Order: sequence, then structure tokens, then C-alpha cells
Amino acid sequence: MPPVTVTLIWIAVALVAIGLYLSWTAGRLDRLHARIDAARAALDAQLLRRASVTQELATSGVLDPAASIVLYEAAHAARQAEEEHREVAESELSQTLRAVFGEPAQMDAVREAPGGVEAAEELAQAVRRVPMARRFHNDAVRAARALRRHRTVRWLRLAGHAPFPLAFEMDDEPPTALADRPGT
Repeated sequence: MPPVTVTLIWIAVALVAIGLYLSWTAGRLDRLHARIDAARAALDAQLLRRASVTQELATSGVLDPAASIVLYEAAHAARQAEEEHREVAESELSQTLRAVFGEPAQMDAVREAPGGVEAAEELAQAVRRVPMARRFHNDAVRAARALRRHRTVRWLRLAGHAPFPLAFEMDDEPPTALADRPGT
């Protein structure tokens, strides 16, 4: 075989390899963006569940009136918050939950009421799931950001027109009375 043919074959192989790498990278980035969307939907569902359970508990008549009003307003604000204010509203709900349920005596009062054990357990589950959902979302965001920072991805615009992924930062520390799992 003439040397020109061998050179052309190697160039074609190199171009195919580069094309496969770029296609794989673009596909990976697309999968990461889909993972971010799914994780964001799961996070939204957990935040909505936490706010709903909090509102139910606030309107159940189990808590004292002041705690009920404060919890209801914080949960309502979290549910109605616009996207750009959502992190702040959810953080305020976390702070309110810690203020109201900071003492185990308040949770004991809830558990003693009719249906209180189920309500307390449902709230505890909702409060525990929010940090996990937020962590999954932020991990997906971190992975997509790391891939989007590569020169190849930026120069060849492999991300297309997808918006730059943003992490969801909020105060999600649960109250001590709700954070501990029963029996542990």
C-alpha cells in the first residue's frame, strides 16, 4: 500500500475516534441534564410533601394556636413561593420547624393526640427525605457542571442551548425531635 493511503486511513480512523468521543460526551451531558430534571422533580415533590404535611399538622388543632399559625404561614409561603425565592422560603420553613419542634415535649404532645402518632411519623419522614432529595439534585448538578467546564464541551458547544445547571441551596437541617429515627 502506498504511504498516502496508509496516512489517509489513519486520519480517517482518528476522525472516527474523535467523532465517537464527541458523540459519547454529548450523550453523557444529555443524560446528566435529564438526571438533573428528574432529581429536581423529586426534590420539588419532597418539598411539597413536607409543606403539605406541615400544613395538615398546623390545621389539625393538635398544636397550640401560636405554633399552628407560625407553621401554617411558613408552609404556605414555601408552597406559594416563586422559583427565585423558593430556596429562602424553604429555608424559613426548616427554621420554623426547628423552632416549633426543637423540644421533644412538643412532639410528645403531637403523638398523644388522636392520630398524632401517624402525623408525627409522616412529618418526620417528609423532613428526613428533603435533605436526601436535595443531595441527589446537587450531586447531579455538580457532575454536569464538571463536564461542562471541559474545554472541548465549551469550544464545540456540546451542551447546546441547555441552561447552566444551578444547585438548590437551602437550610434543610431537621429538628432534633424529627431527625432521629425511632428505635435508633
